[in-house]
Amino acid sequence: MTTDTAGRLDDDRATDSTTAPSRVRWPFFVAGAVAVMVAIAVGEIVAGLVVGAPSLVVSIGTLVIDQQPPGAKDVVVSLFGTNDKLFLNVLILVVALGVGGLLGLLARTRFPTTVAMFVAFGALALFSALRMATASSGLSVVTVVLAVGAALGTLRLLVDLASERAPAVVTRAWSRSQLATATARTAAAVSTVATTGPASGTVAMPDWDRRRFLIASGGIAVGSVVVGSIGRSLLQGTHSQEPAADSLPGAALSPAPLTADTTLAVPGITPLVVANDDFYRIDTALIVPRLDLAKWTVKVTGMVDHPISLTYAQLRSMPIFEQYVTIACVSNEVGGGLVGNALWRGVHLREVLKMAGVQAGATQIVGRSVDGFTVGFPTEWAMDPSREPMIAVGMNGEPLPVQHGFPARLIIPGLYGYVSATKWLAEIELTTLEAFDAYWIPLGWAKEAPILTQSRIDVPHDGASVKPGPGAIAGVAWAPDRGVSRVEVRIDQGDWQPATISSAISKATWVQWKLAWDAPAGDHRIEVRATDGTGQVQTDEKSPPAPDGARGHHTVSVRVG
Repeated sequence: MTTDTAGRLDDDRATDSTTAPSRVRWPFFVAGAVAVMVAIAVGEIVAGLVVGAPSLVVSIGTLVIDQQPPGAKDVVVSLFGTNDKLFLNVLILVVALGVGGLLGLLARTRFPTTVAMFVAFGALALFSALRMATASSGLSVVTVVLAVGAALGTLRLLVDLASERAPAVVTRAWSRSQLATATARTAAAVSTVATTGPASGTVAMPDWDRRRFLIASGGIAVGSVVVGSIGRSLLQGTHSQEPAADSLPGAALSPAPLTADTTLAVPGITPLVVANDDFYRIDTALIVPRLDLAKWTVKVTGMVDHPISLTYAQLRSMPIFEQYVTIACVSNEVGGGLVGNALWRGVHLREVLKMAGVQAGATQIVGRSVDGFTVGFPTEWAMDPSREPMIAVGMNGEPLPVQHGFPARLIIPGLYGYVSATKWLAEIELTTLEAFDAYWIPLGWAKEAPILTQSRIDVPHDGASVKPGPGAIAGVAWAPDRGVSRVEVRIDQGDWQPATISSAISKATWVQWKLAWDAPAGDHRIEVRATDGTGQVQTDEKSPPAPDGARGHHTVSVRVG
């Protein structure tokens, strides 16, 4: 070996020594992340195949939702709208993979500690699953044990592969004795790792070991994605099973057919009746509950003379009626889309309560979902003969879609959904306003929440470019169940101009409105306000959605030219 060659060899060794730590840590991070992917995949496929088994992602997500601080719902919905559940699912996956990667790094030197941490996170997942009303306790334990066991097996395999050590640089200048010594040391290191776990002084993997690790980790990761996707697809597919449309019971009482004066022909305006697939969905369920319709019942309990339990068939056999009702989410910002109007079909809530016999002093009606979610509203609101609260089983001529509460939900005209519109209804309890706070009340939302008078500009939308000349400004306005008596529009802080409004279906529904506008060139600001059936004008004082609904006038800015 020449001096020059030896110098190059020394340089190579020095370079390898200084870069080794950064070059060898990433496989362990990958190993931990892939192990978590395996755990998630196991949870998803078991949940998809076995009724009552929990999805670990859903159970953790439900725990996050239940433990959210006051104001979190408002922020998330304002940022993501109806994609709030997708955001939470993605966030859980990203965090889980990140934590798994960090645990993989820990496994380099403290594998037993990493095992303990995986078991601890498994215990957290089990705790989350056991809290879910729709999950079986026994199946929850089995699912978590399988997931954690599969994850640890994967981690052991990948950490062992990542720990196989060999010289990072081998040159032709090495003597046979040097190469033999290096090979012997490598073999000894592999043997040590296989029996005791990786050592802290691990150096960079040679190419052939790196390829083995990448093939193994990549294959397991791809397999986990495939298996997890199949599991989630089975889970969602099973949950989405609904009865055929011809099974919807006929209505003995229906509203009069819509006429030409109930709608306004303006391109871009929101339809008077929102299609089921386009109707907004805001609730706490990351995945819709899986129900056995043959076993499902809705109970009436609490402060009643005769607690009752009705099957789906019994509920459908009662007198059925239809009504158009506009419902809204309290998280809806001024001008937002978390509001919709539909034709609901179902039974009179007061008839069901009459069967049970409401006791004097019962001031609150609590609706409970099969997944444990609760709402609460004043009994007197439901008993007021001026409105028709209902247990709905149909929506726009079809059986109630599973995303909107199949097999039955509450529709209470005039109240925000978070205090009234229980989906996947399981129980109606009569109690007092003082005795019980429903799900959202401890999180800072108002206990009584009538829908505020609101109006929205649909055409033109904010930031639109409009051609000069004749056109229209149009939108919708609602004040269930007071009705809308007037809509006015103001352009560039000018005078309020009365808009044409469609004939109202009822006081419980929104109306469409329009104003002819000969648009001049330039930048313009358009503002709208509504007046409800009692003469109350929509306020221009702005407020956030919490605690009882957003206030203010919807305004848009447009450029004409």
